[in-house]
Amino acid sequence: MGHLVYLQRVFIAYLTGKKSQLTFWYGKPQLNENFEPSKLGEYYMPFIAKADYQGFYDGKGIPMLNYHGAVGLQYNPIAIAQYGLGNYNLYCRSGEKSRRSKFLNIADWLVENLEETPYGTRVWYHHFDWEYRDKLKAPWHSALAQAQGLSVLVRAHKETEDDRYLTAANDAFDTFTKDVKSGGVTYIDRKGHLWFEEAIVDPPTHILNGFLWATWGIYDYFLYTGDQEADRLFKEAIKTLRNNLSGFDAGFWSLYEQSGTRMRMLASPFYHSLHIVQLKVMHRLTGEPVFKEFADKWESYRKSALKRSAALIYKAIFKLLYY
Repeated sequence: MGHLVYLQRVFIAYLTGKKSQLTFWYGKPQLNENFEPSKLGEYYMPFIAKADYQGFYDGKGIPMLNYHGAVGLQYNPIAIAQYGLGNYNLYCRSGEKSRRSKFLNIADWLVENLEETPYGTRVWYHHFDWEYRDKLKAPWHSALAQAQGLSVLVRAHKETEDDRYLTAANDAFDTFTKDVKSGGVTYIDRKGHLWFEEAIVDPPTHILNGFLWATWGIYDYFLYTGDQEADRLFKEAIKTLRNNLSGFDAGFWSLYEQSGTRMRMLASPFYHSLHIVQLKVMHRLTGEPVFKEFADKWESYRKSALKRSAALIYKAIFKLLYY
């Protein structure tokens, strides 16, 4: 049943004119040309369309995603943080008080909804089940949510000097110092490489876009606080990417994750484009040539009609067999 529900979601999002919760995500990934490396300013992607989300909001102005069916209307902390970051970017550009207010409203929600796990860590939970390789059973947390919440909160503290934001940011960062079995979001593989896990499953899948986004949250926290553990984690993440990016290259397309299945899970066209943008950001942040190398290579794949078609067919077969 879960597989059929998943396929129905994808069909609605990709093949019909109807809007779904996926519409929020699948805009065109873009690099924010306004961000400055080594400076906590505009976020690394613009999220402008997300700042003007046309879907549901609760009575306090917090965006909610409609997953329809059994899942229904839900708060998604990742979507909420991205809405906030989009409004922050627009506030930086325009100085509009309404954009600042929307951004700080999101920061307030993040402070109020940081919940304690059984391990004593504090996370933003997703309070709904989600079909993945293994079903993510509510409540579940994610390195991606932790990181983008961090990116909102350090900017909110910079803007207001309200210590509630920094206290919450400290709590969110703490999950990156703990492994997934201790209520954290970090996993160290057999080769000693450190990963931030978007989906916490066993064995881990190392979702690439979530890992890259999580790395930016760590970087933001370091930029703002100067925390040396954040600096170490960021450098370890760069090392992991340097040594593992080739493992996400299928020779004609990028991989979404390390699925551990006989057929590897390719990225969708959206996520392949997102990977390219994320690697361009990483190159600007670090100057590491490996990020430009793979961004250029994966861009060449995207420009090839033959490779795009091969990726689409391959991914469709994978989804039918495994998800």
